[in-house]
Amino acid sequence: MRAVFGILSVLIVVLIVGLLVKKQLFPAPVKVAPADAGVTLPAPAAGAAPRQQVEQVRQQIESTLQQARPMPEDK
Repeated sequence: MRAVFGILSVLIVVLIVGLLVKKQLFPAPVKVAPADAGVTLPAPAAGAAPRQQVEQVRQQIESTLQQARPMPEDK
């Protein structure tokens, strides 16, 4: 009986370690902005060339990243 509990505990530990290793090797994708942050970027001009659209989006993202984030109030 004691051996059964020993083997089960070892299997549980191996399972937990395996899950932690999997999380480390394959991390979850990072979200750029949470959905409730209210960050919206205007769509690029419809008639613009693809390179111009890419440049517009890049500029919009850079300007958004440069904006100061509101600091939470300490309570």
